Order: sequence, then C-alpha cells, then structure tokens
Amino acid sequence: MDTSLLIANLHSPPVLAFAAGVAAVFARSDLKIPEQIYQGLAIYLLIAIGFKGGTALAGSDLRAVALPAVAAIGLGLGISLSVFFLSRYLIFKDNTNAAATAAHYGSVSAVTFIACITFLEFRNVAYEGYMTALMAIMEIPAIIAAIALAKRFNKGEGGSMGAAISEALTGKSVFLLTAGLVIGAVAGPIAAQKAEPFLIQPFYGVLVIFLLEMGLVAGRSMKSFTEKRKRLLLFAILAPLVQGTMGVLMGVLCGLSTGGATLLGTLAASASYIAAPAAVRIALPDANPSYYIFTSLGVTFPFNLIVGIPLYFTLAQAIT
Repeated sequence: MDTSLLIANLHSPPVLAFAAGVAAVFARSDLKIPEQIYQGLAIYLLIAIGFKGGTALAGSDLRAVALPAVAAIGLGLGISLSVFFLSRYLIFKDNTNAAATAAHYGSVSAVTFIACITFLEFRNVAYEGYMTALMAIMEIPAIIAAIALAKRFNKGEGGSMGAAISEALTGKSVFLLTAGLVIGAVAGPIAAQKAEPFLIQPFYGVLVIFLLEMGLVAGRSMKSFTEKRKRLLLFAILAPLVQGTMGVLMGVLCGLSTGGATLLGTLAASASYIAAPAAVRIALPDANPSYYIFTSLGVTFPFNLIVGIPLYFTLAQAIT
C-alpha cells in the first residue's frame, strides 16, 4: 500500500474527529453530543447519501446493476455464515453470541461507506452511482441469516423472528437510505441541483461532527470489558482484511471500476452498528452487547477508517 495514502487519510478531518472522540473518553472529558443532535446528523447523512446515489442511479443502466447486486447479496450471506461458524468454535463456544457477531459483520456500515465515498471523491476517483443501492440491499439478508442460524442451533431461543426481521426492514438506516434513493431516482439530476446547497455541500462538515460522536461511543466500548478481549481484537482486525479482499475481488469480477471495487470491498469489510444491534436486541436478547459493540464499532470501524479504506483502494488499483 502507498504510505502516502495512509498518511493523507490519517490527516483527514473525519479520521481526526473520530480519534478526538476516543481520546476524550480516555481523558475523562465531559464532552457529550446531545442525543437529538446526533440523531439529526445521522438522518441527514443517510438521506444525503441515498439521494446522491438515487440521482446517479436514475442515469444508470439497470441491467448493469443486476450482476453486482446478486454478488453483493451473496457476499453478505457468505460472510454471515462464515463468521457464525468460525466465531462459534474459536471465540464464543456458544451459538447466541456467534450469531450476533455474524449479523453485524455480514451486514454493512453506512458511515464506513460514506467515509469511503469521501476518500474517493477527495481523490477524484469515479465510482458507479448504484453502489448506494448495493449497500441498502446488503444490510438486511445477512442479519436475517444470522438470526435464523441462532434459531436453528438454539431450539427454544426467546425472541420473535418476525419482529426481528420487521425491525431490520423498517429500521431508520434502511428506510432513510431507501427513501433517499427513491427521491433521488424519481427527481433526477436536474432536481438534484436545487437540493445541492443542503444535501451535498454541507456533507463533509456534518460527517466530521458525526464521527466525533462515533469516537465517543467507540471509546466507551473499549473500556467496558476485558473478557475475551485478545481473541475479539484479533478477529476484529483480521475479519475486515479478509472480507475486504473478497469484496474487492468480487467487484473486479463483476466489472466494477476501481472506485466501485473499492466501495464493494469497504462494504464487505465493514460491520453494522445501527440495523444489526436493533435486530439482535429483539431476536437474541441473551447476546452480550459489549462483544459486538467492541468488535464492530470499537475496533473494526476505526481500523477501516484509518487503514482499511486506503488498503482496499490500493488493491483495487492493482487489479483493475
């Protein structure tokens, strides 16, 4: 990997903002972003990225989307199954926590995806407009598969499968992304120009503030427990490397550009901490939240933000 990419990424305001949030926790600062503001920032980011993808999708050939979409769904399901069986035998020795972890890693992180888009656009690297649609369809199947595995191996496990699936499908991340996609696709590029001052131009600044809050959350999860820490830390670093490489290779095989393959690799490498926790809390109430928050948000998220995205981009550059 070109070290200049890594250094430039470390110096970017979103990464520095995330680091500042983590540092605030360990420095015992009283820094806190009000919940209402955090929710507003999340809503803005999800609507904005969905809208931008929708306007690009409006001018895309839908036939070109079919193969990448099938590949993306298969990738998410494959990751979920692999993480379940590997973590079941090597980390947890139980089905519930393995399924909870599989749900998070088979699903995707919208914020990591947004950070990758920012990385590419800062370097003027083009990517397929329908990548946002791939993110939306990757988020749900892996969660459903992981919960189904837990139900299969834990007969009599509490929680409603139907309620969990409903929660995942109607959760704010999926709904807002889908709404943004539909609005952008129906409105088209001309209408998008009118929305640009609000939905496009402030995007980078809003992301900086949002990642400051993510740093605070991640820092708190890092301090929350010591049990299984070494195994979980190793897993949370190796998993995105393997999954990201698979995603980049899959993207290239599907004919995606360098930017598109980088985004698919980033999606594969990321771990959900919005839709997955909501579904897991309902379907798998006995799962330990500190495990999946520590791995997905405390380790994998910053790893992808700092090291992973430049690495997947370098790999995509080398093979496309």
